[in-house]
Amino acid sequence: MIEQGELFPDELPGPPGDDVGYRGPTACAAAGITYRQLDYWARTGLVVPSVRGATGSGSQRLYSFRDILVLRVVRKLLEAGVSLQNIRSAADHVRTRGVDDLAELTLISDGSTVYECTSDDQVIDLVRGGQGVFAIAVGRAVQDMRGQLASLPSERLGQPPAPHPGDELAGRRARRDSA
Repeated sequence: MIEQGELFPDELPGPPGDDVGYRGPTACAAAGITYRQLDYWARTGLVVPSVRGATGSGSQRLYSFRDILVLRVVRKLLEAGVSLQNIRSAADHVRTRGVDDLAELTLISDGSTVYECTSDDQVIDLVRGGQGVFAIAVGRAVQDMRGQLASLPSERLGQPPAPHPGDELAGRRARRDSA
């Protein structure tokens, strides 16, 4: 009898460490936002890159896995019409949690207030009380992003950056510096 091998692994790779970052275009693709939004949110302090910030003209910000997760949560809250003040509060809270903690987190909002739920019972209690209008299953977003970011280019802090696909200017600089 021939046994067929596994097509897809049951386990996705874990999230990368805090010394691994993703450039702006990759962060935008993974979070589902525009580069203009990313730049504005970084300049206003809503979501700042934790691996490496901008240090002048031509420098590349690097966003961690958790930063990109926060970008995705911010986008979903904005789409739902939550106030910027409540979004800032929710983003700060999500940013302080460990990635493993986030896998159990569901954010529920009534359009103005954002509630954190870490169990099914808490979600049910909020919905029964008429407070929940929409929910963001942060754990599901963590799973989606693990798979999505595994195939996208990343950089490890302290190592020379590899050429980024689609970054024509970086490619020209690398060719000029090697000549």
